[in-house]
Amino acid sequence: MPQPFLYVAITNHGFGHATRMASVVADVKRLCPDVLIALVTTSPRWLLESYLRTDFIHRHAVLDIGVIQSDSLAMDRAATLDKLKQLQAQERQLVAGEANFIRQNRMSLVLADIPPIATAIAHAAGVPCWMISNFGWDFIYRAWGGEFIEIADWIAARFGQCDQLFRLPFHEPMSAFPTITDVGLTGGSPHFSLTDLRTQFNLTAPPERTVLMTFGGLGLDQIPYHNLAKFPDWQFITFDRNAPDLANLCKIQDHAYRPVDFMPLCGRVMSKPGFSTFAEACRLDVPIVSVTRDGFAEAPILLNGMQDHNPHQILTPDEFFHGDWQFLHEPVQPPRTDKPVAKDGNEAIARAVVDYFHS
Repeated sequence: MPQPFLYVAITNHGFGHATRMASVVADVKRLCPDVLIALVTTSPRWLLESYLRTDFIHRHAVLDIGVIQSDSLAMDRAATLDKLKQLQAQERQLVAGEANFIRQNRMSLVLADIPPIATAIAHAAGVPCWMISNFGWDFIYRAWGGEFIEIADWIAARFGQCDQLFRLPFHEPMSAFPTITDVGLTGGSPHFSLTDLRTQFNLTAPPERTVLMTFGGLGLDQIPYHNLAKFPDWQFITFDRNAPDLANLCKIQDHAYRPVDFMPLCGRVMSKPGFSTFAEACRLDVPIVSVTRDGFAEAPILLNGMQDHNPHQILTPDEFFHGDWQFLHEPVQPPRTDKPVAKDGNEAIARAVVDYFHS
């Protein structure tokens, strides 16, 4: 059998799509050590390397737009529409170039999360396209109406050419996809000894008074860090490089570490609605404190799914930005159902990929 070579297309939006895909690809590599991997994304290499601890080709290409944002909550619809129109205009040239790359390197499968044109790229190269997600961009854009309706139709047509969708939990129907297989949560697992982390970062507070604050790759503007002074015997952890220097705030600035590495030390993960953060916290059974997010169709689905299966607290933006954070003294709410959520997404997808290579 020739050496398998996997083309991995990752959406150009935040860090979550990249980290969940890298988690899956890491399992592909574990099950099939001789596989070659090309990650096609604008995500920074340090982020990919923090999840995928092996050699890979990093091919920089803008395969989709996602949503243009100034931070993890603020969306710029006008800029998003403009960039989407540019992508449409460049589609033929982009597809031809990427298909040629696949043919030249004799790749046999495209795995995508979840650029719509990945189906066109794969089929132009003569290989299948499998996709991974809990939502499609057609779902997000269609809710915005106006000119986005035509964009959503264009995207749905491309999703309709997908050979196999692995649908993650906390999902919308994804009705544009003809073939769907439901799988469990994906995400990274902690890499480091908890004892070593406590020692290295001087984390002395017990878990019930330790909070991880993580708001995705774009972060949040104007986080009310002044509230931390009200909790002097608590420990807060952040990856925000612009955070102030506070006695009870631990700033993680080394790219070797990821939020998931610190989650087992924490009694709560404070976040915004985002699949990858929710999934990693749920996989570790760590309670989630989430700010709501208006205008993004995926957000209520994520929040509903998370509340069904994980301990939680839900905050309005006003409670988060302008409140006194007394919610930290309140108990988290238990899961709304007693039905567990499957957590086997990484291995289920990876095994299907490896089985395809060996077939």
